[in-house]
Amino acid sequence: MPSPSSPSAPKLTVVLNVTGAFSPQAAIEMQHEAGGILREAGLNLDWLPLSEAAKTAVQDLVVVKFNGACVLDPESLDEGQADIHSDPLAFTYSTDGVVQPFSEVACDRVAAAVRSALCSCDFPRADMLLGRALGRVVAHELVHILTRSQEHGRDGVAKAALSGKELISRALSLSPFDLNRLRQILSQHPLAHAAD
Repeated sequence: MPSPSSPSAPKLTVVLNVTGAFSPQAAIEMQHEAGGILREAGLNLDWLPLSEAAKTAVQDLVVVKFNGACVLDPESLDEGQADIHSDPLAFTYSTDGVVQPFSEVACDRVAAAVRSALCSCDFPRADMLLGRALGRVVAHELVHILTRSQEHGRDGVAKAALSGKELISRALSLSPFDLNRLRQILSQHPLAHAAD
């Protein structure tokens, strides 16, 4: 298996299907965060807007759809605790028990979770923290796709539920168990089969 920083490490293209507003700073931070998390397992991520996907030949790809607004409205930052429901922040499709390479992220729910964890000192970097949270949510869904399993991790970014504080904390990575699980999958199977 190539080292995590190796240019010959397997590469997965994430096609971004954005349906609403998306903060440019949040988008950059999301890509940085998700890429860093999965790089530890020996996987490089490329990012491609949906509008470019049809024009580009890509072998190994997943599609992540972002529903709602991937922005933190400055006026909403002073609202205090958001009403957080138990609805998922994202999900990955499966058909007849087979996990598919398609995920959806509920940006409004992620933004609400982030808002609930912010203090006033965080307001100047709210977009960056939203991007960090989105990156962790995307990484979580990519673990489902790569492992072809709806199982959650024991802890770390792949565990069943992430709080607002965990989504914006300084660091949140894959647990050693999940890291080893992904490394084993990537070393035993071509990436093309991981996303079948």
